[in-house]
Amino acid sequence: MPGRVRLILCSETNARAELERIRDHHALPYMRERAAALLKIADGQSGRDVAAHGLYKERWEGTVYDWVRRYRAEGVKGLVIRPGRGRKPAFSPQYPDNAAAHDAVLDVLHRDPRQMEQKRSRWTLRAVLAVCKWLRLHTEAGLSRLLRRLDVHWKRGRDAVHSPDGDYLGKLRDVQVWLQRVWQGVPDAVLLFQDELTYYRQPSIAQDYEMAGHEQPLARRSYQTNTRFRITAAVDALTGQVHFMQRSTITVHGVVRFYEQLCAAYGPGRTIYLAQDNWPVHFHPNVLAALEPQRFPWPLHVSPHWPKEASAEARHLNLPIQILPLPTYAPWTNPAEKLWRWLKQDVLHLHRYADRWEELKSLIAAFLDRFSQGSPDLLRYIGLTINSRQYGDAIAGRLQPP
Repeated sequence: MPGRVRLILCSETNARAELERIRDHHALPYMRERAAALLKIADGQSGRDVAAHGLYKERWEGTVYDWVRRYRAEGVKGLVIRPGRGRKPAFSPQYPDNAAAHDAVLDVLHRDPRQMEQKRSRWTLRAVLAVCKWLRLHTEAGLSRLLRRLDVHWKRGRDAVHSPDGDYLGKLRDVQVWLQRVWQGVPDAVLLFQDELTYYRQPSIAQDYEMAGHEQPLARRSYQTNTRFRITAAVDALTGQVHFMQRSTITVHGVVRFYEQLCAAYGPGRTIYLAQDNWPVHFHPNVLAALEPQRFPWPLHVSPHWPKEASAEARHLNLPIQILPLPTYAPWTNPAEKLWRWLKQDVLHLHRYADRWEELKSLIAAFLDRFSQGSPDLLRYIGLTINSRQYGDAIAGRLQPP
């Protein structure tokens, strides 16, 4: 055990004033800590007490005594950490900083472990150590600490579907081009994002506030059949105005009626560009018959059992609507999907209307009516602003011409 060490500060060299200045004003925290420790020892406290109770965090007393010896030998210069001291990097010099090491680790973690001779479906600390030979680590605990330092964490997964659409970029580009044109004030053109939602009588389960312990928020269900209802809605990409229609089912006839509703809202002389997903009903021959001739640059995916031509009862209305198909299985490209998220958060999750079905439908209609005159708040919520990663460049006019 180190012996008791005393420190006498020479008044002729203003040693105390210098240490006080370092303690109170030095830019480096470790220098302020060391100066504070030396001043306390000079005032008669033992190194053991200073190490255990006198600093911001507990130190080993031998460390404090070492500061005293270095100060005696070299003065203030002895307190400075020498080059080459301190914590060594835990990864190869080929990755000069944490950001580069972070990317290198994620490049491994985003691969299938079996591709790298690890007979598992998920990564473990041991498997990462075996694959990342450039890590200067030998224990799983050390790797765990390094991953936290690199902002890589053990996290719960979620369902995901990657869009298989070979025309993904082209379809998205079409929507972005028309979005930019609308925001730049192209006359007689409107861009709407359209989608459908099915909701049910029974409340959906979600989080809510409740007392600590075993009590949980309750989704109070009805004994009645879990009736369902459908909504189709379209959001104006420029104003945030919402148009919607509710039906027990939305058939080909219902889609055409909704399109008529949209055209009536915007009046004659305007073309509505309707960005929507690839629900086959959107491209049914009887639906397309109600619209003006379409200019589809992409192949359509419809049921092989459907007729190729419109039936005799199809309505030929020449509605001024041009369909912009969104990429297949890519809901993140449709901002209208976030309108449903807001509806679920405010109305459908844990609702108390399972036995008041008509009242629930009225609440949903009232929620959507809030946006009947447009809403900047809705545009921000669904991601139609210049800060949007998906559509920000188009809204800001930064989209380069094709």
